[in-house]
Amino acid sequence: MSRRVLLIEDEPNIVEAIRFLLVRDGWQVEAHSDGADAVEVVVAAKPDLVILDVMLPGKSGMDVLRDLRDIDETKGLPVLMLTARGQSRDRDMAEKAGVSRFMTKPFSNAEVLTAVRDLHAQATRS
Repeated sequence: MSRRVLLIEDEPNIVEAIRFLLVRDGWQVEAHSDGADAVEVVVAAKPDLVILDVMLPGKSGMDVLRDLRDIDETKGLPVLMLTARGQSRDRDMAEKAGVSRFMTKPFSNAEVLTAVRDLHAQATRS
């Protein structure tokens, strides 16, 4: 069974760090850096999991998340949201929009791996 992640993040160093970490753990990782067409990319890619940055060019991660939750195909897709702004207001907005898990930058490699593995396990059980 392939384990596919779509990483929607516009900072190249974060993309490469997460890609390296997940590929080493057996994941296929596709990356995308623009919020404007992120929803279409997710629908076309059909990943097992999305890692989504809050601040993106074109459209915010919050808006992308809301749009994904409005589409039948992606309504239950696990989404791990990353943000440099860890205010509780951001976390509350993400939870209201339907985020699966929320993580504040900077994060450790272990935190990312644990979150991705947990979300994937939950999704495959349901």
